[in-house]
Amino acid sequence: MDAKSLGQFIPLILIFVIFYFLLIRPQQKRIKEHKAMVDSLNRGDDIVTSGGIVGKVVRVLEDDKAEVEIAENVTVKIIKSTVSQVLSKTEPKK
Repeated sequence: MDAKSLGQFIPLILIFVIFYFLLIRPQQKRIKEHKAMVDSLNRGDDIVTSGGIVGKVVRVLEDDKAEVEIAENVTVKIIKSTVSQVLSKTEPKK
């Protein structure tokens, strides 16, 4: 390979580096933060699901599920990964 053919690949390499820092790396960071948020869900946390349902976590079940109270005496089971936001955290009991 000579210097001329190597020079043709420099724009492609630069595009990949730009894509990595502007798209791939921030997306990986968001995924990591979301996983940490989902793993830290506890009983009593007020949450919002990706479907827009607001409720309070009643019980965290095994195999990635949780029971959420959406109204008085109305609970639904959700997949924990559908939680998009934690509105308020409860303090862990000592």
